[in-house]
Amino acid sequence: MSTPNEVVPAETRTRETRVFVFLTVLLAPMLAVALVGTYGLAIWVYQMLMGPPRG
Repeated sequence: MSTPNEVVPAETRTRETRVFVFLTVLLAPMLAVALVGTYGLAIWVYQMLMGPPRG
């Protein structure tokens, strides 16, 4: 278990920074686009099968 005063090696900080940048700059936007695209495709396929919304 680490203590609050423990010194973190520079190599670990560099790795954590790279992982953080990867998650925030690449992975999060890609997941957001994939989720919205999947939702849109599901609605499109549903409307192709069931017809346009009525109301």
